[in-house]
Amino acid sequence: MWKIEKPLENRDGLLFMGGISCTELAEKYGTPLYATDETRIRENYGRMVSAFSKHYKKFRLYYAIKANNNLAILNILRQEGSGADCSCPAELFLAKKAGFKTDDLLYTGNYNSDGEFKYACEMSVKINLDDWTYIDRLVKFASPPNIPPVICFRFNPGVGKSDFGLVFSGPDAKFGITADKIVEAYRKAKEHGFKRFGIHMMTGSCVRDPAYFEQVAGMLFDIAGRISEGLGISFDFVNIGGGFGVPYKLGENDLDIEETGKRVATKFKEKIEEKNMGEPYLFIEPGRFIVCDSTILLTRVHAIKKTAEKKFVGVDAGMNTLLRPALYNAYHQMFVANKLSEIRTETVNVVGPICENTDQLAKDRELPIIEEGDVIAILNAGAYGFSMSSQYNTRPRAAEVLVNNGKSEVIRERESFGDLISKVRVPERLLK
Repeated sequence: MWKIEKPLENRDGLLFMGGISCTELAEKYGTPLYATDETRIRENYGRMVSAFSKHYKKFRLYYAIKANNNLAILNILRQEGSGADCSCPAELFLAKKAGFKTDDLLYTGNYNSDGEFKYACEMSVKINLDDWTYIDRLVKFASPPNIPPVICFRFNPGVGKSDFGLVFSGPDAKFGITADKIVEAYRKAKEHGFKRFGIHMMTGSCVRDPAYFEQVAGMLFDIAGRISEGLGISFDFVNIGGGFGVPYKLGENDLDIEETGKRVATKFKEKIEEKNMGEPYLFIEPGRFIVCDSTILLTRVHAIKKTAEKKFVGVDAGMNTLLRPALYNAYHQMFVANKLSEIRTETVNVVGPICENTDQLAKDRELPIIEEGDVIAILNAGAYGFSMSSQYNTRPRAAEVLVNNGKSEVIRERESFGDLISKVRVPERLLK
């Protein structure tokens, strides 16, 4: 029932990742600890690129940095040939720090300040605008030599899908430009003198249905064809965004990425031929699919409380370390890393040390009998794990290690108490 899958292994009842015992990682580096398998990231990237590019050669993957912004991971993806989707100026900074070429960056902010537009223009990167009115503000900063090579607009198709109740399109979405305004957006960009264009959308979040991607991507291809015909625009690229899902719960199906790539690429070829759109690049910008299952969060049991109704297992990770369960009521599979062969005989709540009752990483979860000192491995922590973590309740953030073929290296040091106050300044008059 509780099957261990790549990149994890069960070796005589102990959990291994990348050839290393997870309990040994916890002993060596302390907990809570994010442990990432480098090989799994490379495998996920390769599977996704292959699934699309075999059906349409002019294909590029732009990794969504917001999912996991560690510089080591960005360097892995740069080595693999990825571009970088950057949602804020700091992500542009990180991408350049990781060695990405300027031409491999796409800036997709929303509700941008003038300062953000200025920074993106100075970087001379492709810019994706979230509203048709923004082009009038952008041009204040888009003058030689800081002219964006490509201008893109984000289309709101009016439909969206998410396993977590998130909203990316439709009337309640804060993102994108609706169909009645999207043509006007490109008309205004042409009037301002821009010559090269892309078009973008976001399909949803953690979707695992190939037919859905075909359907919603087809909406973008249709609108791109209409714009191309009506305004005489030749698109450099058409970007269907991300939303490629992974299973979190036991028994959930994987996204068939081969079928997804085939359906989307085939639909794309049909549309560009029908509308005589030339040969634009097909872009995608996954985050979760690339990094989610590459990482586990290791946390040690330090306190157990029994009440008349519940057994609470207290661990040193909390909502400050993994926010998703508190924020989305998200489910993450768990294993007791030192008791894989033991039967799950009790139902417990796994809780953290934060002073909030929402600080519960799992509720009514079946696990083996747990004792203080056990190490729990929380799966699928690579996407929106560290990137959504915080110093709430005045707790330093966790360390990150990279595992590869039996070796491990620190890729982010554990914060100290001193890090909590490193940027704080107390006025001299308060020290008397």
